[in-house]
Amino acid sequence: MPKAPASPPTDPALPATYEEALEELEQLVARLDAGQLPLDRLLDGYRRGAALLQFCRERLQAVEQQIQVLDDGVLKPWNPAA
Repeated sequence: MPKAPASPPTDPALPATYEEALEELEQLVARLDAGQLPLDRLLDGYRRGAALLQFCRERLQAVEQQIQVLDDGVLKPWNPAA
C-alpha cells in the first residue's frame, strides 16, 4: 500500500516547502563557502544545513513515491525534453 503524501513539517524551525528549504540551504552554503560565519557558528550552520538537506531529500522521496504510484509502480527516467 502506498504511503500517504508527506505532510508539512511540524517542526517550526524547518521551512514549510521544499523551495524554501532549498533557498535557505543555498544561502547557508554560500555563507559557509565565503567564510562569512564566525568559527563558533560554523557548527550550527553545518547542523542547520544537514537538517535542511534531510528535509529536501525526504520531500523529493515522497514525490518520487507518488510518481511511482501514478505510473503503476514503475519509476520512469525523467526526460526534460519530453
